[in-house]
Amino acid sequence: IADVGTISRDDDLAELLPAAVAEAEQVTVATNAPYPPFIDFVEEGNTEDFTGLDHDLVVAIAAKLGIAADFEQQPFDGLVPGLQAGKYDAIVGGITDNFERQETATFVDYSASGTGIAVPAGNPDGIATMGDLCGTSVAAQKASKQVGLLEEFSDAECDGDAIEVTEYPQNTDAVQALLAGKADAIAATRVNLLDDAEKLTGKVDVVDDPEAPNGYQASPNGIGFVEDDAELAEAFRAALQALIDEGTYDEVLAKYGQEAIAIDEATIDAAID
Repeated sequence: IADVGTISRDDDLAELLPAAVAEAEQVTVATNAPYPPFIDFVEEGNTEDFTGLDHDLVVAIAAKLGIAADFEQQPFDGLVPGLQAGKYDAIVGGITDNFERQETATFVDYSASGTGIAVPAGNPDGIATMGDLCGTSVAAQKASKQVGLLEEFSDAECDGDAIEVTEYPQNTDAVQALLAGKADAIAATRVNLLDDAEKLTGKVDVVDDPEAPNGYQASPNGIGFVEDDAELAEAFRAALQALIDEGTYDEVLAKYGQEAIAIDEATIDAAID
């Protein structure tokens, strides 16, 4: 793995794999790029080669298990249904592990982060907290955690001055809507917005709310598996824990500047909402 090093097979961990996966020597992993720093294309226009924090972690986990990880692009709102239909073995890409998704999938949790807010540079509307979004137009990715969070907050806290939530197919489309003046703010995973702001210096700012330094409702991000595929999920969890213990996990996060979302223990289905 570039800037990290070589990951070697651990024979004891490899023994945890289901027989079919061990025989195939690979897993198929569906994702939805671009969603940096979690997942992105190596180059624009090439939808077959991926990079990013999630890509490197899954490749490292697979290498520990002595198998390969074959990535393919899918629509974000089709990831869980496709997994349930058996089109692929796993899904990844900044996916929040939550109770609703656990109804049809199980998740190996590898980081924890929350929702952030991004605004046009200079923050013309003075948005400092989630409450300041009442009465504004906010862009978010279709089927993302942020859509539900905004709608629930609006109903509970905005006292009739609702947040107007507009859904876009990709987070990049939401960013473009903000830049075009079609939205007052964006809601997305905070680390993703920090990456956007770095690329769009002078155009986009991320709101810093001291009450939510890691984002609102900071919760686990997970690698998803079919709900009853507990054997494969446990193999991935154990391999991830080995990467955490040996320090490779920290190296991958550091490569993308995401040390703040690190966890000490690899868990399964540790959703908080």
